[in-house]
Amino acid sequence: MLLTPDDIARELASLPGWAHESDRLVRTYTFGGFPEAVAFVARLVPGSEAADHHPDLLIHYRRVTVEWWTHDEGGVTDRDLAGARLTDAVARPPCA
Repeated sequence: MLLTPDDIARELASLPGWAHESDRLVRTYTFGGFPEAVAFVARLVPGSEAADHHPDLLIHYRRVTVEWWTHDEGGVTDRDLAGARLTDAVARPPCA
């Protein structure tokens, strides 16, 4: 079920760095270099596969932009919030 903009805003209060843009949850992480950025993406794969829910990713050298949205619902659902939390968990160690 799609979340309302108010629901999303309330949840984003506990997800620093994330934004609600164009019916998606979006965050850009910055790493020390390209190898660290790619390693971050690799750490994201197992949890995404286990949930059978996958983000859209853009790797630009040491920056990785992650977008979570539920394609078949056309917006943000609880699955995307879980994906954002997973992403934050595997982004550590260091990123900005």
